[in-house]
Amino acid sequence: MNNQKVEHNEHHPEQNNREHNHSEHNHDGHDHSAMILEYKNKFFISLILTLPILILSPMIQSFLGFELSFWGDSYLLFALATFVFLFGGKPFLKGSLNEIKNRNLGMMTLIALAIIVAYLYSSLTVFVLEGSNFFWELATLIDIMLIGHYIEMKSVLSASNALEKLVQLIPNEAHLIDTNGDVTTVDTDEVKTGDKLLIKPGEKIPVDCIIIEGESMVDESMLTGESVPVTKIKDDQLIGGSINGQGSLTVKVNKAGKEGYIYQVIDLVKEAQESKSRTQDLSNKAARLLFYVAVTVGIVTFITWTIISKDISYALERMVTVMVIACPHALGLAAPLVIARSTAISAKNGLLIRNRANFEEARNLGAIVFDKTGTLTKGTFVVTDIELEEGYTEEDLFKYAASLESKSSHPLSLGVLKSAKDKNIKLLSVKDFNSITGKGITGVVNEKTVHIVSPGYMKENGIEYNLDKYKELSSQGKTISFVLIDNDLIGFYALADEIRESAISAVEQLQAMDIKTIMLTGDNKQVANWVSEQLGLDEVYAEVLPHEKAEIIKEIKTRFNKVAMTGDGINDAPALVTADLGIAVGAGTDVAIDSADVILVRSDPNDVVSIIRLSKSTYKKMKQNLWWAAGYNIVTIPLAAGVLASIGLILSPAVGAVLMSLSTVIVAFNARLFKG
Repeated sequence: MNNQKVEHNEHHPEQNNREHNHSEHNHDGHDHSAMILEYKNKFFISLILTLPILILSPMIQSFLGFELSFWGDSYLLFALATFVFLFGGKPFLKGSLNEIKNRNLGMMTLIALAIIVAYLYSSLTVFVLEGSNFFWELATLIDIMLIGHYIEMKSVLSASNALEKLVQLIPNEAHLIDTNGDVTTVDTDEVKTGDKLLIKPGEKIPVDCIIIEGESMVDESMLTGESVPVTKIKDDQLIGGSINGQGSLTVKVNKAGKEGYIYQVIDLVKEAQESKSRTQDLSNKAARLLFYVAVTVGIVTFITWTIISKDISYALERMVTVMVIACPHALGLAAPLVIARSTAISAKNGLLIRNRANFEEARNLGAIVFDKTGTLTKGTFVVTDIELEEGYTEEDLFKYAASLESKSSHPLSLGVLKSAKDKNIKLLSVKDFNSITGKGITGVVNEKTVHIVSPGYMKENGIEYNLDKYKELSSQGKTISFVLIDNDLIGFYALADEIRESAISAVEQLQAMDIKTIMLTGDNKQVANWVSEQLGLDEVYAEVLPHEKAEIIKEIKTRFNKVAMTGDGINDAPALVTADLGIAVGAGTDVAIDSADVILVRSDPNDVVSIIRLSKSTYKKMKQNLWWAAGYNIVTIPLAAGVLASIGLILSPAVGAVLMSLSTVIVAFNARLFKG
C-alpha cells in the first residue's frame, strides 16, 4: 500500500462503469432458504394431519373423556401416522444418519430414536400386540420439532453474498491500447498481463496494474482502508476495483484475472468461511446425553420388567414410554424460542444477528479488534486545528477557504465546508476555479486570488510558515492545507477523520469488562496513533493490508482466545470471517456486512457492548430453559421406567403427556419473559 502524505487535489469519483455479474462463486444461501421453506411446508402439512390423529387416538379420547370408533379406524390412524412419520420425520431421520456417520450424536439422533420407537411400537399394537399406541405422541413430537427447527433456522439465516460483492467491484470493461496507440473497449476478462490500458478520470480501475504515464488521486478506501485518496504517479501500483480521480492514466497490467488483489481477498474470505468450526449448542449437548440415557434406561427397563412381570408386551410398553418421554417437546423449543426472542430484541436495538453460534460466543470474548475508518471514526473529515498569521482571524480563513473549497469535490473539501457551516460562515462567490494537480486548488474570491495548497507547493515556492506547529500536527497524521491570498499566507488548517462520540464510551465499558481493545487499520501510523491516543486503546496495528489483517487476527486469538473484529470495509472481510465474532457496522460495504456474524445498524461502537451483554443474557436464559426441559426428564424417565412401581406410582403415557405439555408451556413462557 502506498502511504504517501495525502496532498490536496480535486477528486470526482464518478462510477459510470457497468459491473460484473459473476456467478462462479456459489454459496449455500439458496439451499439454506430452500431448507427453511421445506421445514415450513412439512410443518403445516404434518399439523393438518395431526388433528385427525389426535381425534382417532384412544389415549387422547380417554384423556379428554370422549369416544370415537368405527370400522378400520386403527388402520386409518396407522396410515395417517405413517405419512407424518415418513414425510414430516424425514429431515430428522436423515439428520440422525449424518450424526451417526460423523459420530457426533445430538438432537437429530434423539428425535429419530423417539419417533422410530414410537412408530414401530405403535404399528405393532395395530397388527400384532395388545397395548396403547403412541401415534399421537409421534405426530405432535414431529410437529413441534419441525416448528422449532424452522424458528431457529429462520432467525439465523446468514446466506453470504460476500464473494459475489467482491467480484462486482471489478468493472465490466477496460480501454485497451493496441500497438498502434489506438484505444478499443474490451471485456475485462479479455485483458492479459502485459497489456496497456487507458484509465479515464472517475473510472474504476479494471485490473492490478502499474502507472507508466500520468498522475492522479486514487480512492482505495474500499480496498485498503486508507481514509482519503492517495496520490499516484509513474511506477506506482494500482489495485483493481479502486477508483481513479481527475487524472488520465496509462497503465501496464501486471496481474490479470484471478491473479489480482481482489481475487486474493476472495480466496482469503472463502478459506476463512470454510474453516469456521460449527460449535455445538447447549441443546445439542443435552440431546446427546439424553440419547444415551434413553437407550440405557430403556433397555434396563425392558429387561427388568420382563424378569419381574414375565409380560414382554408390558415390558416393551414401559421401554417405549421411557424412550419417547426422553425426547421432550420442551427441549426442542428451549433454544429456538430464546433465539427467536433474542433476535427480535437485538433487531429492535439495531443489532442484526446472522450467525447465532458465533454470537453466543461473544460472552467469552477476551479482545475486540476495531477497524478505524467508519467504525471508530466517521470516515468524514473536520478541521481540528488552525494556525493564523498575524492580522487574520478564523473567520477570514474560513470565509476564503470554504468559499473556494465549495467548488471542489475532494473529500477534504467537505470537511472544511462542514466546519465553516458549524461556525455560520457565509460563503462568497468564486470565479476562475482551477485545480493544481497534486498541489491544491486556486480561484478568485471577492476579487482576491486565493490558493489552498499542500506543503509541497509551499516548499517549491519558498513560502515560510510555522514549521514547528506544522510538524506537531503532521506527526498526528493530520492533513495540512495552507491558505494564500494574493500569494500571502494568512494561515493553515489541519483536517482529521472525525472520531465517533460514542467510541470513547464504548472503549471504556469494554475495558471495564476486562476486554482488550485493539485497532487494526490500513491507514498510516501517525493517523492510527493519534486516534488511539484519543480513545485510550490497548493496542494499535497500522498500515495493514487485508491478508495481513486476517493473519494478525489469528495471532491475537492465540493471546486472548476469543476475539471479535469490528469493521465496515471490503478490506475487513477476511478479518471478519477469521475472528470468532465478526461485527459489521451498517454504514459499511455489503461485503463487510455479508462476511459478518452481527451487523450494527446504527454504526454505533456502543452497540458492541450491547452485543456482549445480550449474548450473556441470552446464554443465561437458554440455560434456564434447558434446565426446565431437563427437569421434565429428571422426573419422568425414572417414573416411566417404574422405579416407584412398588408403592403403586408409575407414570402412564397420559400423565406423561400432561407433564410434557406443562414443561413446554413453562419453557415458552420463560422465553417470552426474556427482556435481553
